[in-house]
Amino acid sequence: MTEDLKQYIDRYQSLFWYVPKDKLHDISSAFLVETILNYGTLDEVKELFALMRTQNIAQAFREIINIGERRKNNYNELSLNYFTEYFKRNA
Repeated sequence: MTEDLKQYIDRYQSLFWYVPKDKLHDISSAFLVETILNYGTLDEVKELFALMRTQNIAQAFREIINIGERRKNNYNELSLNYFTEYFKRNA
């Protein structure tokens, strides 16, 4: 994980309230993407896209939704639909 992503996680650590503070920098890219796309504000999502390439975000997104129904259902319906379509066109 890059230093920029670590600082990003630190800035928005309230979104990761259930992750112990000493484990915040150990989260996977897929978990980071899932949390931000589901619960982040538009500015937080834009910042994530600025820090990570669209291809990397799309890969992390697809990694989660392709695991199975239970994991796919971690995304709220609007986020799942929007980003599925977005990545079809842009990644």
